[in-house]
Order: sequence, then C-alpha cells, then structure tokens
Amino acid sequence: MEAEEMDINPEEESLLGHSPPRRTKGGLKTMPFIIVNEAFERVASQGLMPNMILYLTRIYHFQTVTASSILFIWSALSNGLALFGAFLSDSYLGRFRVIFLGSFSSLLGMILLWLTAVVPQLQPLSCDQLKHKCSAPNGAQIIPLLSSFLLMSVGAGCIRPCSVVFGADQFDNKQNPNNERVLETYFNWYYASTAISTLLAMTVIVYIQDHLGWSVGFGIPAILMVFSALMFIIGSSLYIKAKPSESLFTGFFQVLVAAFRKREIQYPLDEEYKCYHRTRQSKLLSPTEEFRCLNKACVVQDPDTELTSDGLASNPWRLCSVEQLESLKALLKVIPMWSTGLVLIVTIDQGFLTLQANSMDRHLFSNFEIPAGSFSLFMIITLTIWVAFYDRVLALLLARYTGNPQGLSPIVRMGMGLVMSFIAMVLAGVVESIRLKKAVEDGVEDDPDAVLDMSAMWLVPQTVCIGLAEALFAIGQIQFFYMLFPKSMSSVGVAMFTLEMALASLIGSLLVNIINSITSHGGKASWLANNLNEGHLDYYYWLLGFLNLINLFYFLFCCRFYKSHHNSNMLSKKVPEKESGYTPLPSA
Repeated sequence: MEAEEMDINPEEESLLGHSPPRRTKGGLKTMPFIIVNEAFERVASQGLMPNMILYLTRIYHFQTVTASSILFIWSALSNGLALFGAFLSDSYLGRFRVIFLGSFSSLLGMILLWLTAVVPQLQPLSCDQLKHKCSAPNGAQIIPLLSSFLLMSVGAGCIRPCSVVFGADQFDNKQNPNNERVLETYFNWYYASTAISTLLAMTVIVYIQDHLGWSVGFGIPAILMVFSALMFIIGSSLYIKAKPSESLFTGFFQVLVAAFRKREIQYPLDEEYKCYHRTRQSKLLSPTEEFRCLNKACVVQDPDTELTSDGLASNPWRLCSVEQLESLKALLKVIPMWSTGLVLIVTIDQGFLTLQANSMDRHLFSNFEIPAGSFSLFMIITLTIWVAFYDRVLALLLARYTGNPQGLSPIVRMGMGLVMSFIAMVLAGVVESIRLKKAVEDGVEDDPDAVLDMSAMWLVPQTVCIGLAEALFAIGQIQFFYMLFPKSMSSVGVAMFTLEMALASLIGSLLVNIINSITSHGGKASWLANNLNEGHLDYYYWLLGFLNLINLFYFLFCCRFYKSHHNSNMLSKKVPEKESGYTPLPSA
C-alpha cells in the first residue's frame, strides 16, 4: 500500500524505520458507510424493477412487448455502463469521486421518476376518461420517464463497479498475514448485504407500491437514495482514496498500435532483456510468452530516438512499457473464463417464474398467499444463507484439507455454480411438465387465468438451485478477477462482471424472441405463448439445460489451459540491481 493511501507523512515514515506503518485510514470503521451506500442504492433501484412493467402498461399504456423491451434496455444499460464507470474511476477521477457522482445521478433519476407519478401532466389520460380507449403517451411524457431510467442507469454504472473495490481498498493490507482471509470475508459479506437489500426491495418496496400507490412507492426509494448519498459523504474523511492511474483503455490501444507498427522486427533473444522498455519502478524485466505477437510493442529498437532523457517513451503509440503490455494480456486472458458466465446469467434472469407461480396455488396457509412476484425471494434467501454458512463454517473446515484459507479456490466455486445452474434447469423442466399435465387433466388449457390445484411450492427447489449457482459463481468470478488483475485494473475486473450481466440480458432477450419466432411458425402455439397452458415452457427449460451442459464443458476446457496467477505471477525475471540502459535491437 502506498504511503499516500495510508495517510502517513514522510516524517512519520522515517521515524517508523523498518516497522510496518500504522494505517490511520480505512479498515473496519469505513465499512458501514460503503455498504450502506451500495445497499440503499440497491434497495431503491431493485425495488423499482418488479412492478415497473405494471407502471408502464397500466399508467403509460405501453404494449407488453414495448414495456418488456424498455426494461431489458434499462437493465442492460445499468450493467453495461459499469464499464464506463470503471474506466472513469481507474483512469481519471478515482473511485470516491465516481461513486459520489453515481449517487447524485441515481438520486436525480429517482426524483424524476417520482415526479412522473405525482404530476398528472407527465402521464397520459387514464383509460376511464376516454371510455376505455387508452391514449398513448406523447413525447413530453415519454422523455421524463426515459430520462429517469437513463440517470438511474448512469448512477448504477458508476456505483456498482467501484463500490466493492473501494471497500476492498480499505482492507487490502499486504503487511497483514491474514490479508487474503480478511478480503475473502469482506467480499462474502458485501455480496450478502446486496442480497439482503434485494430481499427488502422485493418485499417492502413492492408491498408499498401495491398498497399505497405509485407516488409513495416511488418517493420512498428517492428518500433512501438521499440517505445513501449522505452516508457516503459523511465517511469521506475516513477513506483510503487510491489515486487514479493513466488511462488503461488508451494504453490498451497504444499496445495494439505499437505491436502492429513493429510487426516486422525480430524478436529479441531471451538474454536480451534490456531490449524491452520498462518504467523505473517496474519489477517486470521482460513480457510473458502468452500472446507473443504483442510483445514487439515494448521492444526498444533505437534508444536515442524512442526514449526521452527521463527514460520515457517519446511516442507511446510506437513504444509501450512491459506493464502496459501485461495489463492488456491480463484482460485478454480472462475473456474465456468471463464468457462462461453468460449462459448462467441468462438462466438466473428468467422471468417466467412469476407467470408459473401465478397459475398455481400460492397459499402457504389458509389465510396467507405468497405474491407471485415474491417467489424469487427463495433464491435470494438461499444465496444469503449459503454465503454466511460458507464464510463462517464450511470455509474453515475445507481449509484444513485444501490448505487454502479460502476453503475452495474461486475457479472451483465457479465450476460448482455452473453445475447447479444445469440442475436448476432440469428441475424447472420437470416441474413445468407436471404443471402442463395438470392443466390438461383439469381441462383448463384454454384458460390463461386458471389457477391449478397444484402447489406453487413445487417451484422452490429450482429457485434454491439457482440461488446456490449465483452464490458460488458470482462471488468466485469477482474474486477471480480481483486476484488476477493488477491493482490499477481492479474496478475494470468488477465491471466485467456487470458487463457480463448486461450482455446476458441482451442474449436472453434475443434467445426468447428467436425461440418465439421459430416455434410459432405456421400458426402453431409458441413454446412461450401468452397462455402458458398452450405453450411448452418445459421445452424452453430443457433447451436452457442443454446450453448449461455445453457451457460446463466449455468451462472445463478453459480451465485446462488456464495457468494460475500465483504460479506465473506475470513475471519473467526480477530486474538485476545496478543494471540500466537498453541494448539496441538489430534490424530485421
């Protein structure tokens, strides 16, 4: 950890001598401010999503397909903009400023959404006033609504990739022998807090919207976002605020351009390590062998013309440092493992569970009926219980046998998550087949509103498996990124997970539309018909199960060629002391 990050001045550092410096900032005291900021943002934003399709169809009179498309795009933007937030924080503003800007943007978006519910002029006329003929919203009414979604997406894109890593900055102390265990605990409890936030959003906020109306239901999330932003600002003086580095994405492009320009030169011999351009603080002597075609980007051909008197590259678009090159390689190396999560997230994001539950007996007791939209809570409850059990019990037991303080490595947990995703879709297909058979037996296959004499609790096992799949894979993948990437790319690593969610949302939408188009060809009932009793949702689940199985084998293939970061450490040699300068490389 750098001295400026620990808030220690040079005089204090000199008095400390070789003893480890005392951390005056960061640590446990910062956790409430960081987690509350993220948790309240999630309560507010996640509480808006479940009922939003009702708001768009009933209040704004959008067609169901149009409303669904808006929500898909909103979800994709919220996750996709995380890459922009990570780029902004790592390269220019730092994580603290980006989280602050994101909180402000989310707050503005929620206030604007609340205004659409309380200002009559921002809504189309109700259907009753036009004798049941609903009018479409005009541009002046659509713009504030869509603008609120955009502002909230920008806010989520700034907060979500930075918040978890900003918290890790407060605990990441290499001088602590238990550093890995502390970070493991932080990651687990951070993810559990987001799950609890989602749990509250899908119960309390949704209940308020159903029983107290849209103005109150949208007003409370806005108030929560005010509190979220204030809590984050109050803790400002306690945070370790790592300084942003140079633009990583610009550096990536510079490596590609420099490698292309020098594609004709010879590769230096292994002992000619002084042909490679390094920064003064570099521990990297030469680049690794992966993606060897890019290594020429950091080869110094003529030190007199390619380097300044300070040893910097005179033209960074022709000569790059070994550090720049290895950062790009780190990104490229995780793409195959990153892509293994797409099918799993498509599986998790299925919205048909609510429709299935709505057609089944949801009574838990004679006088209590579980809302159809609340069945996904079983997934969140499972995730939360698993995280707590794994962190406090299972990880400690497994550590005795594996020798790994984390219990299981991130890659092993990712693989287990993919297995659970496959099992979940197999169970979903079986349950839906039974439900369809029951509909035929009861003679209600033509009635889309019929409630079958079949308990909706049949849906719980598949949601439990999906919850386990998310807990295992998501936490494992985030930690995998954090472990593999250099510290300057930490927010990019988390952003890749949210970008994965965005791409999976688009893939899921595309998959549903393709299946609907193919299976309804020739006037036949689609697998995904509006009336589930006429469709074959079970076939759709079988297809997802097959895709999950293929994805599992793809994951195993990626693991076979993956080299542990701890083994390779991305280092070829250490820089020999008292050696400097460059050996000119002979021309081809």
